[in-house]
Amino acid sequence: MNDTRYTIPAGEHEIEIIIRRSRFISSAAYTPTVEAARAFIADIRRRYPDATHHVYAFAVGYGATVTHGMSDDGEPSGTAGKPTLAVVRGSGLGDVTVVTTRYFGGTKLGTGGLVKAYTEAAQLVLAEIPRTEKVEKREISLTVPYHFFEPVRRLVSQFEGEILAEKFAADVHLTLVFPVSAVADFAAALSELTGGQIQPDAIP
Repeated sequence: MNDTRYTIPAGEHEIEIIIRRSRFISSAAYTPTVEAARAFIADIRRRYPDATHHVYAFAVGYGATVTHGMSDDGEPSGTAGKPTLAVVRGSGLGDVTVVTTRYFGGTKLGTGGLVKAYTEAAQLVLAEIPRTEKVEKREISLTVPYHFFEPVRRLVSQFEGEILAEKFAADVHLTLVFPVSAVADFAAALSELTGGQIQPDAIP
């Protein structure tokens, strides 16, 4: 099973640069869904309602299952959203949205100047944003005879699992959570430990 760990923003961050009297305020945040990305973009628009442009790019997911979005928001085509998305793609982050807000300073930057400005703003905010690791997890349930309870507890810990609930009856009923990437290995080790007597049930 493929590893489902990837790097995400640990919070929100904002930077500001001035280029030929234009202010570029770049904001970035953790956005695990397209809806969250659009909500963050809307929040930035409300935060800076009098700005000239709100250029954005986002990546929801990571690797082969990523959804991208971008907008030039009125800047010349290809000068703003596209370079911002290129920075997002190259950042190593998933579930991230970057919005660069521009207050026009009266001097046109030209297409090359705009590409450079939006690229620099996105690079700066993503270079400084705190990062953490996202691990996709899955819950499973087990029914364990008492004589296997302690060995199974040790096995859960060995495979980075956590026990969410324990119910003691004729047997012990456990609700567990694991990184998705560890589930198959745990199931195989559990089968070996118990001679195939215990099989995990996935919780929908």
